[in-house]
This record gives sequence, structure tokens and C-alpha cells, in this order.
Amino acid sequence: MSSSFPSVISPADPSGPPAPPAGRPSARPALIWTALAVVYVLWGSTYLAIQVAVESLPALASAGLRFAAAAAVLGLVLRVRRGPGALRVDRRQLASAALVGVLLLAGGNGLVVLAESGPPGTAVPSGVAALLVAIVPLLVVLLRAATGDRPRFWTFAGVSVGFLGLVLLVLPPGGSAAVPLVGALTVVAGAACWSVGSLLSGRLRMPADPFVATVYEMIAGAAALTVLAACRGELRNFDPAAVTGRSWLALAYLMVAGSLIAFTAYVWLLHHAPISLVATYAYVNPAVAVALGALLAAEPVTAQVLLGGAVIVTGVALVVSTERPGRPTGAAAGETRR
Repeated sequence: MSSSFPSVISPADPSGPPAPPAGRPSARPALIWTALAVVYVLWGSTYLAIQVAVESLPALASAGLRFAAAAAVLGLVLRVRRGPGALRVDRRQLASAALVGVLLLAGGNGLVVLAESGPPGTAVPSGVAALLVAIVPLLVVLLRAATGDRPRFWTFAGVSVGFLGLVLLVLPPGGSAAVPLVGALTVVAGAACWSVGSLLSGRLRMPADPFVATVYEMIAGAAALTVLAACRGELRNFDPAAVTGRSWLALAYLMVAGSLIAFTAYVWLLHHAPISLVATYAYVNPAVAVALGALLAAEPVTAQVLLGGAVIVTGVALVVSTERPGRPTGAAAGETRR
């Protein structure tokens, strides 16, 4: 999707993105690795782009504008390429897509944007936000278990390791938090919203085409974000002339690179590469985000952040590697589902 989150569909769920049919000729390795590089770098960079965008843009309003613009472009492309009926869905599919979009984009992405836009000393650095968001596959495993699924032993082991990393990152030994606690909990709440929305996206009657589903999810998410922005008073004194050029560029980057290009690459990968390889973005994105934050925004990378982040990524990697082969693991659907 189009947020900063990986989208997640339960591996036990038959309505997730299909694995490549047996016997289908595989895509050239060069194309697969190019698409993976796009997903790794572009999605990993969205955390820093959010931080730059909210320097002078209102947080939730800018997120709503991002998804509204991306939905308009994607919807127009589908309409032109497939004809007048390209976006046709029934009421139940529309309601399901709207609910999922509100959870993923207004709840999930919106809370991350708020956490990154706080005053100095309370805002969560972009790299740390990415590390916290990496717990999404772990939360999905817990939700699956709570709804009757039985993940493997090593999957639960990965969840335990990942949450140990979360504790190390947010509440390190010695009593002083490595990151602002309120901001970190806001990101975790966003991850929980994203996880619930992701699980529901595999269990509700959604539009069959993931691109069509994404259009309606983004429209619903943009509408909810705009309402929330108005309730917070973000639109009352907003002056477009006061927005810096770098914030406008960052917002444009989020629309195009994060919500359209990377999402398209991800959907293509789901149909042309092993899911075990595609799912590696769930633990590569945080590393990219931390590196970009340190290099381009001088974000501090302390030993505690490195340790907690490494433990989280190890737990996520364990979950991804031990899930059922050929099915989505804690990842599926993209940056507009991202």
C-alpha cells in the first residue's frame, strides 16, 4: 500500500496474493532483483521523506493529500488501461476496502506521521520509526493465534525475539528510554492498527484486483485523515505559502515513489518471485531507513538503537523464514497498502 508499513496478509488465508502458478516461466533474475531493489530502497526511504514533509506541512492533512493524489493517479491509469468498468465493485467489497483503508492508512500510517512530527525532543527519528514498524509481522502472528490459527514453534520464537528487541529499544536497561516513549508507543499503536487491517484484508470480501482494492483503500484512508486533520485544527491556519520547497518535494516523492512505483514493483514481484524472497523487504526496509536517517538527516544511531533494532530484525527474519513456503508471511500488498 502506500504508507510506511509493510502490508500483511495471513499465510493461512487463501485470499492473499496468489503465488506464481506451477510451471509458469520465472522472470529473469535481473528483473526480480531490480524490482526488489526498488522496494527495498523506496519503501525504506519513505520514513525519512515523511519526516521532511511534516517539517512545514500539517501532519495528517499531508498524509491525506498524499493518498488522495495517489488514488486519483492509480484510478485514472486503471480506467484508461482497462475501460469504464475497471473500478466496478459491489457494496460489500467497497465497505470492506474502506474499513481496511481506514485501519491501514488513517490508523497505521497516520499515527506514524504524528509520531515523526512531534516537537523537538518528542518526535521519533525516522530510522527508529522504521524499526518499530518492523514488529507488524510479529503482531500479525499474535492476531492469527488469537483467532484460531496455530503458527509454528519457531514462528512464536521469532515473535518472542522481536518483542525483546522492542523492549530493548523503547525501555533500555538503566531507566532512560532510547527513544521518546510517547512517540514510540504511538508508532506501536499504528503498527497494531496496520496489523488488524492487514489481517482483515485477507478475511473480508475485498475487490479481487489488488490495484482496485488499493484505490478504494486510499480514498477511504485519505477521507479519514482529512477529517482527523480538521478535528485537530490543522486546516484552520494552514498557509500553503509557508510550506518549504523541500516539504513539497518530499510529499511528491511519497506520492510517486512510495505509493505508486514501489507498490507496482511489489505487486509484480508477488507474481514473479518466491514469496520467501519478496518478504525479505520486511527486515531490509528498517536497515535502509536507519542508514538514510543517519546519512541524510544526521539522526543519532546509538548502541542501544543498534542492539534493539538488530534483535527486532532478527525476530522478523525468523518469522519470515519459518512460515509456510509459497505463501505470504507477514508481508503482502504494498505501500498503498503501505
